[in-house]
Amino acid sequence: MSDLAEVLVTGLGAITPLGADTASTWAEMLEGTSGVTQIEEEWAAGLPVRVAAGLAVDPLSLLTRVEARKLDRCEQIAMIASREAWRDAGTPEVAPERLAVVIGTGTGGVLTTLGQDDTFERGGARRLSPYAVPMLMPNGPAAWVSMELGAQGGARTPVSACASGAEAIAMGLDLIRAGRADVVVAGGTEACLHPFTIAAFAQMKALSTQDGDPAAVSRPFDADRSGFVMGEGAGLVVLERAGFARARGARVYGSVAGAAVTSSADHITASDVAGQVRAIESALRDARLGASDIGVVHAHATSTPSGDLAEAEAVAKAIGTHPVVTATKSMTGHMLGAAGAVGAIAALLALRDGTVPATRNLERLDPAVSLDVAAGENRRGSWDAALANSFGFGGHNVSLVLGRA
Repeated sequence: MSDLAEVLVTGLGAITPLGADTASTWAEMLEGTSGVTQIEEEWAAGLPVRVAAGLAVDPLSLLTRVEARKLDRCEQIAMIASREAWRDAGTPEVAPERLAVVIGTGTGGVLTTLGQDDTFERGGARRLSPYAVPMLMPNGPAAWVSMELGAQGGARTPVSACASGAEAIAMGLDLIRAGRADVVVAGGTEACLHPFTIAAFAQMKALSTQDGDPAAVSRPFDADRSGFVMGEGAGLVVLERAGFARARGARVYGSVAGAAVTSSADHITASDVAGQVRAIESALRDARLGASDIGVVHAHATSTPSGDLAEAEAVAKAIGTHPVVTATKSMTGHMLGAAGAVGAIAALLALRDGTVPATRNLERLDPAVSLDVAAGENRRGSWDAALANSFGFGGHNVSLVLGRA
């Protein structure tokens, strides 16, 4: 494999409903902890759904007052995750024009958009924040991170719904393979827990309205699943050209061996098995691997009745039923544009540690699912490659193939 073809992962960063960093998030996944809680704030009164997976820590506690004031929440957590990932990678010394940033998001600074609209309606134009535009623009997270790192090789923002974070990693892979960058900080961010967004998703019947214990609501592949739980978070990885990483003696988590992006061109919200199969098979070809080489699948699996079945069918058709499958949204909820990047991080750590987190709340596997879904206890073993899927509204399909270090 040529130096340009091999792309290594040298740094990880995350802030999620399970923890303020990658280590705590991973530890809680292995413990089977749920980050889903009841929304107690007054603004949730009267909403049809009152559970969500908010961040485990307040991001304002990890930022300066100035940063907190000029950054939307999705930008705040992207900065936090990027700082962790960059430190974790050993702060690579790389020429600015050879360093790029790719951070995807599904909604961008929607909290700023909605909040500033309220301000405008109540107080008029002069009451708007001078930071409103850079806070609401979807490219804000990538822009701010690029400025902090001095990255002049491009600051890009894929906006592909729930596939955004995974597509960002695929784009980072392409940038390095094309010889346009030596290092890319890539991933996704999302922070859109707001009465408007919750009500909108609930109106389209995407969210679960299940009563009872909030921690039991998100249940991918379970026969009694009824919809997803909205979450928030950010996940970023540092990708490096193999020769560059090895020359500086970088610690390596694994590799992004292949990736594929397809579009279903079929329905604005429904899952499409054929499009997902194309993404999985194309990612395998890109990685020069066969179906039998995949030992672990981190499923997109959001806990929707139709979506989980479509993915289960696609995985079975494209790979088979031999891999161990995990669905960590059972613990984190669905972090939308950040989900694919956090899923890729979980898949890499599963390969590193030889441990696949059990899917929480999977008490009765849907009889239509033929996959080997880890449930009850974590699955231990040794695997060389993993598949991480992300599928978004609009027919966006992304599959990443990750290799063990």
